[in-house]
Amino acid sequence: MNFSSNFSSKAASFLFTFLICLSGCSATNNRAISVTGDPPTPEKKLLVAVLPLTNLSSTPAPLAEIRQQLENNFKQQGLDILPAETLESFIVKHRIRYVGGIDQITARDLRYETGADAVLITSVELYNDMPPPKIAFTCRLVSTGNNPKILWMDGVGLAGDDSVGILRLSLIEDPRELLEKAVRQLSTSLGEYLAVASYSQDSQRDIIKFWPKAFYRSPILEPDWNYTVVVVPFFNLSERRFAGEIIALNFVEQMMTQKNFSVIEPGIVRQILLQMRIVMDDGISFDDAHALFSKLNADLILAGKIFDYQDSQGTSGTAKVDFSALALEKQSREVVWTSQSFNEGDHGVFFFDWGKIHTAHVMAAEMVQSALETLVE
Repeated sequence: MNFSSNFSSKAASFLFTFLICLSGCSATNNRAISVTGDPPTPEKKLLVAVLPLTNLSSTPAPLAEIRQQLENNFKQQGLDILPAETLESFIVKHRIRYVGGIDQITARDLRYETGADAVLITSVELYNDMPPPKIAFTCRLVSTGNNPKILWMDGVGLAGDDSVGILRLSLIEDPRELLEKAVRQLSTSLGEYLAVASYSQDSQRDIIKFWPKAFYRSPILEPDWNYTVVVVPFFNLSERRFAGEIIALNFVEQMMTQKNFSVIEPGIVRQILLQMRIVMDDGISFDDAHALFSKLNADLILAGKIFDYQDSQGTSGTAKVDFSALALEKQSREVVWTSQSFNEGDHGVFFFDWGKIHTAHVMAAEMVQSALETLVE
């Protein structure tokens, strides 16, 4: 009799708690909330949570101003922005400290508690307001719910003297003007993605200039196969702080433009690395790779080393990028691809700095894209 009464009491308590939670969720947000494994489609008007920006520039940057401009411009592309107060309450409630990515639990809770369809993650790579100003940052739109996926990703790198002409009539000296130009470019990119739900390929690239100095590709790789890829931070041997994270984001961005790759959200990868206490002191080891393959449903792990990552300073100097990359394959447990790349921004420039690249971001994007062409050929 006691067992029966206790069981009935617990069941009634559980049912009461469930009904209270259900009614509380309905009162929290009038918008219909659906937690599913499927990411939202671009045809749907998305409710987006714009996270605070991550500063990888190692210099002071107007993060709040950049965030506000992104919100304003992305609204013009048809996105609904989650109110800042709602997002701040969520961040405080869940004690979120890292905003450079999103893990599965946070993505699930964000959808369930706020109704946000996606989250905008922005990393500022470069901000220099000394004339001529320079700026570089990367944005990605990641779906929320049980199965977060990168929907869109793009980056921009600009310098005030990128295309000044002979009389320097197009020189941009105001850093706010340069910032507005950068935000407009990313906003246009997002608008194009939302319109066609795919990435456009740049057919005007100088492939030879940025081709890897050396590369190896195993015959194991199938050119028509679709690979799920984990990109881990590169081992940083340069003097530039956060260069390992920056070049890894560049690989994620460029892989998103390739039909052969589905890239796992870096925030999920970071969470797994922390949970498994994996510390890559000298790059990724085979034991680390085995542990990651066992946790993540991936076909390839991409890692590497960054030796140099410099932006030009003022009107002098030149951008420099030097890195090596490799890919480990799950089934064979072998290194199936390696690549080595080095470039300087003034390579092949002879007159009036025409064609000179002033930001490491722009040059790295070209180099990474060229390197990936050797992986998918």
